[in-house]
Amino acid sequence: MQEVVKQFEEKMEKSIAVLQEEYASVRAGRANPHLLDKIKIDYYGTPTPLQQVGNISVPEARIINIQPWEKSLLRDIERAINQADIGINPTNDGTCIRLVFPELTEERRKDLAKDIKKKGEETKVAIRNIRRDAVEKIKKMQKASEITEDDQKDGETRIQKITDKAIEKVDSMVENKTKEIMTV
Repeated sequence: MQEVVKQFEEKMEKSIAVLQEEYASVRAGRANPHLLDKIKIDYYGTPTPLQQVGNISVPEARIINIQPWEKSLLRDIERAINQADIGINPTNDGTCIRLVFPELTEERRKDLAKDIKKKGEETKVAIRNIRRDAVEKIKKMQKASEITEDDQKDGETRIQKITDKAIEKVDSMVENKTKEIMTV
C-alpha cells in the first residue's frame, strides 16, 4: 500500500518538474540562459547541447552572450538559434554571439500569461488523472483482498492530500510566473 502511494506521488512530482522546465523556457523579457537548453549544435557530426560548445553568460538583464570555444562554431550556433525559432535574431560579431531581448509589449505579456495558465491547467489535469489511477489501483487491491477496507479509505485519503498539495504547488507556480511576466 505504501509503495502504491509513493509511486503515484512520484508521478505527480514528475508532472510538476516538467511544468518547471516549461516555465524556465518561457521568455519573460529578461535574458534567461535556460531558453537555450534545447538547442543543439552539429559538433563534428554529433548533435551537442549549446552549453557544451561554449560559454553562455548574461552580462546585462536583457542580453545573453554566447562565446564558443572554437570560432569555427559561430555560424553553426547562429544557424541553430535561428532554426530553434525562439523569436530572437542572434548578432554575430566574429568572436561571440549576442541575443538581445526586446521589452515585451503589454499584449505579448498577456498572451504569455494565458499560455502559462494553460500549461498550469494541463499539469493539474495530469495530476488529477494520476490521482484517479491511484484510487482505481487501491480499489482493485481492496477487491482482490490484498488490503482491508480501512486501508483503502486511508490510502484514498492520503492520495487526495498529496493531490491537493501538488495542485497548490502548481497554482503558486502559475501565480509566480504570471507575476514575473506581468512585471515591467
